[in-house]
Amino acid sequence: MATLALPLRRSRKRSSMPGFGLSMGITLSWLSLIVIIPLSAVFVASTADGWTAFWSAALSDRALAAYRLSFGGAFAAAAVNAVFGLLVAWVLVRYSFPGKRLFGALVDLPFALPTAVAGIALTAIYANTGIIGRLLDPLGIPIAYRPAGVIVALIFIGLPFVVRTVEPVLAQVSKEMEEAATTLGATRLQIFFRIFLPAISPALATGFALAFARGAGEYGSVIFIAGNMPFQSEIAPLLIITQLEEYDYAGAAAIAVVMLMASFIMLMALNLLQAWQRRRIGS
Repeated sequence: MATLALPLRRSRKRSSMPGFGLSMGITLSWLSLIVIIPLSAVFVASTADGWTAFWSAALSDRALAAYRLSFGGAFAAAAVNAVFGLLVAWVLVRYSFPGKRLFGALVDLPFALPTAVAGIALTAIYANTGIIGRLLDPLGIPIAYRPAGVIVALIFIGLPFVVRTVEPVLAQVSKEMEEAATTLGATRLQIFFRIFLPAISPALATGFALAFARGAGEYGSVIFIAGNMPFQSEIAPLLIITQLEEYDYAGAAAIAVVMLMASFIMLMALNLLQAWQRRRIGS
């Protein structure tokens, strides 16, 4: 008598996290409301007058000059913060000294300080009548109301991103490896470049990316010290505000789209670089 073979029911692989479907649905919905839909609206608004008007507004001579200052200044400030932010994180992790907690709190001050207050304070200091500006101006190094003032403001607001990103990774670097390298005759520079730098380079790249992204779109702390002269010291966010005040909403959206795409490409490139570095370190 033939027996019927019943098909075996495949057991569904259950997620280790309960409620994954519901939580993922809420996450995607919230992300869409907060990020995807507003950014999509910017893209739609930028082409309201057609593609010809989009490219005319996005690639005008004034817009290109503003891009160069915004992205160039953000890149220069992030590079400076990558060097000195690493130095500050090194001091906070490796040394103990009186007032260390106060020193650490000062690093976070740009996070809590309103950007307009920071801009006014920097302008008062670096203007030709300020404490530092009056010393630099006779040397032919004007800061306030120049592109250099933009870089100074972006260094101020970007420093905490590098310090707080590198600090926990630097604290996890094994001291035994450092001591072993020292006993084998390695110099301090060799220890830094062969032990510390490979370990912290992904975090340092992340801090650089965060400082760059914040600096490229910074507005409040920059407009007071920049001078805001078209083709000279006008940043892209200010140009967007100017276009809005002139009721050129499509032109303002076109400039915003260019800034958005440039920042997105920069972040993607740095994420790929970090993934490559992690694979190289793990191999």
